[in-house]
Amino acid sequence: MRIAFLVLVASMAARAQQWPFPYGAPVGVEAARKVAAAAVAEARKNGWKVAVAVVEPNGTLVYYEKMDDTQYGSAHVAVEKARASAQFRRPTKAFEDPVNSGKPNVLGLPGAVPLEGGLPLVVEGHVIGAIGVSGGTSAQDGVCAKAAHEVLGPVPNPGAPPPAAPPRK
Repeated sequence: MRIAFLVLVASMAARAQQWPFPYGAPVGVEAARKVAAAAVAEARKNGWKVAVAVVEPNGTLVYYEKMDDTQYGSAHVAVEKARASAQFRRPTKAFEDPVNSGKPNVLGLPGAVPLEGGLPLVVEGHVIGAIGVSGGTSAQDGVCAKAAHEVLGPVPNPGAPPPAAPPRK
């Protein structure tokens, strides 16, 4: 009975907020380094100390960096934020918001991290991996993750209509 309930809760939460982008080829190490460097640069600019992890769509770690004097707990949290974001194809803020709104059912999802700072990396409409940032407040981690994604292009808005097709010649 309990397993059936967890499956129901997990499927409802997953369906409600999953980004519509399919998985693509995994992020390469050079792109992962550039993405992580942008997150670290944003943190440094603001005086924050963070750990940054970049993973493939299946959650396998591709690149990791921890700034000096970052709290040790953030090392693990950055990797878990990236994994959750990649495997669930959504920002980890999508787990944080319901918890903050008094709907803790997402806490029953194995692997879900209800803290902002995990963000899928979407290129040409495909999730190629995710970044996880930890060390600041949730909002600060989110700022760093967004700055990192900008290296690959703007963070997509899944609720927006798709871009218009180019005119035919």
